[in-house]
Amino acid sequence: QVQLVESGGGLVQAGGSQRLSCAASGRTFSIYAMGWFRQAPGKEREFVAAISRGGGITAYADSVKGRFTISRDNAKRTGYLQMNSLNPEDTAVYFCAARYTDYIQAYTSMKDYNYWGQGTQVTVSS
Repeated sequence: QVQLVESGGGLVQAGGSQRLSCAASGRTFSIYAMGWFRQAPGKEREFVAAISRGGGITAYADSVKGRFTISRDNAKRTGYLQMNSLNPEDTAVYFCAARYTDYIQAYTSMKDYNYWGQGTQVTVSS
């Protein structure tokens, strides 16, 4: 099993940047693919970005492509989501997720993940 803890959320002005971190404990982090999802008030949780076990494959939602960057440092057992050019529509609770996999693949569906963090709030003011 792996436990995930997000950090780095907070209040930021539109146009600003923020970096979220996802610290993992438990089994070897490098055997897990990772993803970021978000849930805005009154909306369903949606995919944001995903990264393969070794970090060589990434995937992004169209709404964040070119603005957000997902990365990971397996030695530090930490995943990251760098968010640039933020706008109020990015306001949400952001969750990191992980799944054990033998494959080199980035997973974009919630149902692909079985480990979740508690979430961190990101609020973008206009």
